[in-house]
Amino acid sequence: MYTLRPRNPPLGAEHLLVLEVLADAGLWGCTVATLLAYGFPVNMLANLVRDGLATARRETLRTGKREIKLARVWITETGQRALEDPAQCT
Repeated sequence: MYTLRPRNPPLGAEHLLVLEVLADAGLWGCTVATLLAYGFPVNMLANLVRDGLATARRETLRTGKREIKLARVWITETGQRALEDPAQCT
């Protein structure tokens, strides 16, 4: 008899930590630069977006004549559910 393997591996402690940071960020989300400063790798952030646990958007900030391009990340409802019960994301 064959057993079915889970489609996605279970979320690790580092994944749950970044989701907690995003949940605490609220409506403004977090910039990718801030998440990188916390030590989260870019590929992990990209995987969270790919798996639907987070969403990202590019933005342009204007200060006077200067423009700064940045990326901002938010937690999704699926990410919120993963924080409440990480076993469901296996």
